[in-house]
Amino acid sequence: MTFSLSFTHPIFSRHVHSAALSLSSSPPPPPPGFFFLSPPTPTSLRFDFLYRVPQRSAAFSAAETAALLQDTASSAAVLAGAYALVFTFDTLTQKELIQQNLSRKLVHILSGLLFAVSWPIFSNSLLARYFASVVPLVNCVRLVIHGLSLADDQGLIKSVTREGNPKELLRGPLYYVLILILCALVFWRESPVGLISLAMMCGGDGVADILGRRFGSSKLPYNRNKSWVGSISMFVFGFFISVGMLYYYSVLGYFQLDWGWTMCRVALVSLVATVVESLPFTTVVDDNISVPLATMIAAYFSFRP
Repeated sequence: MTFSLSFTHPIFSRHVHSAALSLSSSPPPPPPGFFFLSPPTPTSLRFDFLYRVPQRSAAFSAAETAALLQDTASSAAVLAGAYALVFTFDTLTQKELIQQNLSRKLVHILSGLLFAVSWPIFSNSLLARYFASVVPLVNCVRLVIHGLSLADDQGLIKSVTREGNPKELLRGPLYYVLILILCALVFWRESPVGLISLAMMCGGDGVADILGRRFGSSKLPYNRNKSWVGSISMFVFGFFISVGMLYYYSVLGYFQLDWGWTMCRVALVSLVATVVESLPFTTVVDDNISVPLATMIAAYFSFRP
């Protein structure tokens, strides 16, 4: 019986070296047969030591690299868009083409909604949500720096504060970006909860403030700082913006929703958020905390499987 050890070239796929060991009493083969380029005889037992390039590993590494580049580019694009948005409204405010309060609310509405709309441009990597969260995190650090007066940026202060006081940056605007981070990290594209929360906080609450200040002469009986127009506007716009966000994500294949039940659930969540926003405790709990957290709780139980 003969044992043969052979080495196979990974490129040419042929045996270039083999070693044979005879265990029988027959005489060993002649020396020229010890090294051969042809396969061993069929009667031999051969153990092949093969070297192969780990193609699957290389492919997986290439996919990871592509996802990393995609997420990095997406973060940079969204961050540039966020700065462009604030810069645009700051310029409009400085040129007195738009009032400061309206500018602040439009930034409030658009920045969060555009952030949520941008999530699909990130990859399917597990790290994608963290790359997306870099954008509000940068703004969070920026708000803390200017809120503590470690640096001065009058454009930022005028764009996102009510009275032009830098300390305001550490309240509502800071809570706002923290909610953006929370929705991205916890819910991401996997749940309607985060999208509805951002729709109610950014769209519903923002539009309610704009229309309530302009047309809200009739006040709520239990809160003289809120109006019927503002509350109705929050419910209506929060509802339609939420449905629009869910439809956008369902078209992209992230959700499969029964729209009959979905509309009822969104209406219920919008009603809960509207009632919470109308309650007279805004001096204790900021709307940028109470509205999204109430929405998260209501949406979680409404859309729970």
